[in-house]
Amino acid sequence: MNTKDLIRLGVPPGDASRRGMDFIARYVLKGLDRTRLIAELEAVVANPAAFTDDDLRGEFAQALLRCGRTVRPAPAQWRQWGVGLEPEAINQMGRACQLPVSLAGALMPDAHVGYGLPIGGVLATDNAVIPYAVGVDIACRMKLTVLDLPVRDLDRRREHLVKAIETETRFGVGSSFQERREHAVTEADWSVSPVTKRFHDRARAQLGTSGSGNHFVEFGVFTAGDSVPGLPAGEYVALLSHSGSRGTGAAVCEHYSKLAMDQHPELPKEHRHLAWLALDSDEGREYWAAMELMGRYAAANHELIQRHLAQHLRLAVLLDVENHHNFAWRERHVIQGVGRDVVVHRKGATPAGEGVLGIIPGSMATPGFLVRGRGNVESLKSASHGAGDEPDEGPGDL
Repeated sequence: MNTKDLIRLGVPPGDASRRGMDFIARYVLKGLDRTRLIAELEAVVANPAAFTDDDLRGEFAQALLRCGRTVRPAPAQWRQWGVGLEPEAINQMGRACQLPVSLAGALMPDAHVGYGLPIGGVLATDNAVIPYAVGVDIACRMKLTVLDLPVRDLDRRREHLVKAIETETRFGVGSSFQERREHAVTEADWSVSPVTKRFHDRARAQLGTSGSGNHFVEFGVFTAGDSVPGLPAGEYVALLSHSGSRGTGAAVCEHYSKLAMDQHPELPKEHRHLAWLALDSDEGREYWAAMELMGRYAAANHELIQRHLAQHLRLAVLLDVENHHNFAWRERHVIQGVGRDVVVHRKGATPAGEGVLGIIPGSMATPGFLVRGRGNVESLKSASHGAGDEPDEGPGDL
């Protein structure tokens, strides 16, 4: 048995599930009847007060009682891909599926601990958006551009390519352009939220920059198979970028997460970062408008980075593909056999609807992949993220 099995039995994620795993280990080491293990667990979960003085079961029972409030009697159904994931990432997914607004979830094979929803977590909710389930870097995304440059020039023109990256984007916390880039997104309505209005000028200065962390811009060899539309099979030079909405997106997340927490003081401490905003509330509509604006802003960042690099090198673009992660979408899914309109949060997860192209980057030592979605309903049509994590085959990979 594992942590997820305990959660399904009604054990709250966190300390209670850890104590439950300790009980299982001691039970097995004592050589007790393993066929009765589930029944033993169910008995403690059903009435923990009856076992608080028991030498074997007492710590588990006491942890259950300390949990106090439960958010809902049974979590929404969710499925995990991959093995050896961080236990706390699994706990976070379990807690997210305990919310009264949660309908279904999925955990990707490269998942790890985040704020609220784990990175690599996918969550469908009913008429609600969770700022921390979208993430701090709203609309962080990938963009791949295949360029008309001979593969041999990757080595022959290495210094020239590096210089082009250094000239046409900026890296680091707070990085910006003194000579600002121009894009129509800066002429959009930035008054949709007090945060986007306040940060409009800063966003303009950071337009076309890449930021810090695991964000990058790099050239590499792209191997196209027969299934890449509009591109003959073979090897090409490609440009890959990974970044999001910079400081403005982070400010939007911080502001609306605090509003959501203030609206839900009833949530237990371990659920605080999962506080939600109803989409039919003023705050929910405001956040949604700001999130979508950050999506357009992040897309503009990538567009400018890659356009300026191609122009700098005087190269034609043969193919480009891009996708968000750290975003929420209004979608229709089949939940427990019933089709319904839901809000799908993909935090560090790639959209993988049937036939949809996406990008899953690897680490500095492993390749990235252009993938085509399978439309797997159990994963809420999602796949792994990559960008620093080993990209195992997931539910939506090619």
